[in-house]
Amino acid sequence: MPLHTSYDAVIVGGGHNGLVSAAYLARAGKSVLVLERLGHTGGAAISAPAFPGVDARLSRYSYLVSLLPRKIVDDLGLKFQMRKRSVSSYTPAQRGGRATGLLVKHDQNQTRESFARLTGSDAEFEAWQKFYGSAAYLAGKVFPTLTDPLPSESELRRRVADDGVWNMFFEQPLGETIQRVFADDLVRGVVLTDGLIGTFTSAWAEDLRQNRTFLYHVIGRGTGDWDVPVGGMGALTDALAAAARSAGAEILTGHEVSAIATDGSRAEVTYANEQRTGTVGSRHVLVNAAPEALAGFLGQESPESAEGAQLKVNMLLKRLPRLRDADVDPREAFSGTFHVSETFEQLEAAYAEAASGRLPSKPPSELYCHSLSDPSILGYDLVRRGYQTLTLFGLHAPARLFEGEETANRETRVRLLDATIEQLEVHLDEPLADCLATDANGDPCIEAKTPVDLERDLGLPGGNIFHRDLSWPFRTDETPGRWGVETDHANVFLCGAGAARGGGVSGIPGRNAAMAVLEARS
Repeated sequence: MPLHTSYDAVIVGGGHNGLVSAAYLARAGKSVLVLERLGHTGGAAISAPAFPGVDARLSRYSYLVSLLPRKIVDDLGLKFQMRKRSVSSYTPAQRGGRATGLLVKHDQNQTRESFARLTGSDAEFEAWQKFYGSAAYLAGKVFPTLTDPLPSESELRRRVADDGVWNMFFEQPLGETIQRVFADDLVRGVVLTDGLIGTFTSAWAEDLRQNRTFLYHVIGRGTGDWDVPVGGMGALTDALAAAARSAGAEILTGHEVSAIATDGSRAEVTYANEQRTGTVGSRHVLVNAAPEALAGFLGQESPESAEGAQLKVNMLLKRLPRLRDADVDPREAFSGTFHVSETFEQLEAAYAEAASGRLPSKPPSELYCHSLSDPSILGYDLVRRGYQTLTLFGLHAPARLFEGEETANRETRVRLLDATIEQLEVHLDEPLADCLATDANGDPCIEAKTPVDLERDLGLPGGNIFHRDLSWPFRTDETPGRWGVETDHANVFLCGAGAARGGGVSGIPGRNAAMAVLEARS
């Protein structure tokens, strides 16, 4: 039960953004209560055992960090580490009847050699360097603004100060740019994937959702690097919870909020735990949940939400599988993002099939091995025996394909997982099943989550990992307020992924909501 009947701020939801808000507000001297529905903090950013009797703590949902600003880590004094990956990606292919692939590393000479081996010249590598040079330039201009008040479109465009770069990323469909810049279908696909993570759309979509998704995937911390959280994602949220508590915030798990009543200056939050229902007063309420959930709390009509579109698979292996491409060590290939069935044409074909209501015949996916960079998530005996984790993220798997009775979700999940593994095994020199570890019950260590599963487990509407479509990092007619976290009620703020500049593991909307509260009149 809450220690007090009233607080300066009540935060609904103890995911990473809610914990960021709590830590900032408590450090500013505010009385803060966090109410979390689940029995633990962290939301989708947790580390947890996935397989019975197996000493492995996996990042079961969110699994890499890109957008978390160093400022938040420093401001809150977080004891948290990230490790960079020396390999960005590996994409296997068949060319001229032989197994080959594209290995993209931080070592530019090795990357150039890989491009030449795949394509026969340096042309695609030079195009790659120029394109991602433009992305890096954009990142340096845009990323620092994400923790400032939300700029207008014209203000951000002036900051970018390059019409060619602006048009490439903000005005033209990503597919148009990719096909103009690159000639090779595999290279085109590797670029396109960053516009499709968690977003069900086409490269050519006129609403530019693919551009917005791509933008957030290449600007993180000004570099676009996707880093490995040491200890798994739970290490970050544990550090955030510790920072919030040490600053004086009160955090209650197992407390589900059902309603928020407000007159714009004072609010009352209704919650329930296993014993009873209660209410608590607050000057401000920050909601670390989807806009759809916020509308439900307020008794308002629910906004239209975008469906999730991913298959998340966690695995534990006795060893990494051998590859048909003998020129690449599996430890290199799986330490970065391993792309499967993600050429440009394959991605567009999979989208078209899923949009018509069918499972993609060649499901696109990408994998990576966390334990190669950070073996601390495995017990000593597993490390000694050479065990490895493997995370798979499948694209173009919209929630609509899994809806209905639970049996429909289960059966479709099995069919999609089988088809996805079949596509992976095209590039393996042995069956994946031969590499899977077994749990205490003798079952293979593999679990899959569909959008329907994510909605059930985490309360994500439609299983959407971003809560709704990602927004542009500037004000639009639909964006409320100075920070992009404001709502129709002066003392209620959205601090989760559905806020402007939300999405991903960033803490940005959590910090921005705290700044909006601190600026608000008391």
